[in-house]
Amino acid sequence: MAPSDENRLDHLQERIDAMKAARAPAPSKTEDHHTMAQVAWRMVIELVAGIAIGFGIGYGLDAWLGTMPIFLILFIGLGLAAGIRTMMRTAQEVQDKNAARAAEDERG
Repeated sequence: MAPSDENRLDHLQERIDAMKAARAPAPSKTEDHHTMAQVAWRMVIELVAGIAIGFGIGYGLDAWLGTMPIFLILFIGLGLAAGIRTMMRTAQEVQDKNAARAAEDERG
């Protein structure tokens, strides 16, 4: 190839790259973004799962030991507490992500 052909190819490549950059979608800042509805459903499922697991353990112990409904009530309460604790952890996680995103937006 002649030197002028190489310059033309380099120039053409620069133009192609510029056109690709102009047409490329802007990178999303919310790659790992969950809508509030998804977060709400996650929290509801965490609460219900805690209660259901507590119910299952309590009912199983009461049936095995013949002590209806002492363990059932106890473990439903513990399952409720565990579900609420998990919900609070999820809420804190969402709040931390939003704070980090807001700080990033202020910088950039």
